Amino acid sequence: MDPMVAPGTPNVAGRATEKRGYAVPMDQHDRPGRPAADRGPDSGAGGVAVADRQQRRRWRRRVSGTLDLIRANPTGRITLKIFIAIAGAIVVTVGVALIPLPGPGWLLVIAGLGIWAVEYHWARRLLTFTRRHVHNWTEWAKSRSLPVRLVLGSVGLVFVAVVVWLSLKYSLGIDVVARVMHYLATH
Repeated sequence: MDPMVAPGTPNVAGRATEKRGYAVPMDQHDRPGRPAADRGPDSGAGGVAVADRQQRRRWRRRVSGTLDLIRANPTGRITLKIFIAIAGAIVVTVGVALIPLPGPGWLLVIAGLGIWAVEYHWARRLLTFTRRHVHNWTEWAKSRSLPVRLVLGSVGLVFVAVVVWLSLKYSLGIDVVARVMHYLATH
């Protein structure tokens, strides 16, 4: 049976691309980390969770099909690479700028890596490395006793407070500690 017209695998983007004369690899959904088109609904989960997973899979297939359609055209492939590079660079740059300031700096850096990971293998490997180490750190911290977790949380809060204080002092010229001490001395 022709994989382009196999029942249960709606690949409109692939068929449209093939009609235009471009070759679209059909085995991409079998790669690790991609949802298989012929998989049925997950068993053993509640109704809402299954529907949510199916909706995410549908969304992923649609995005994957659109990216395959863009990559099938040589001009589209180059345009996509340039767009991904610029979008990822903007998000990573904003994230790096926000690291010393109060805000989601590291989260934006990781999001920028996720954008780059769509098109670049090195970013995909770095993102996997980061996820693995964050997960290992989280599991290690969760396996500790409550007093140790409280100390880890306190150290984290003190670190964030020092970073915020230094950022305000040297970037905006506002010394919060001096103002608090002055307020306490005068009132």
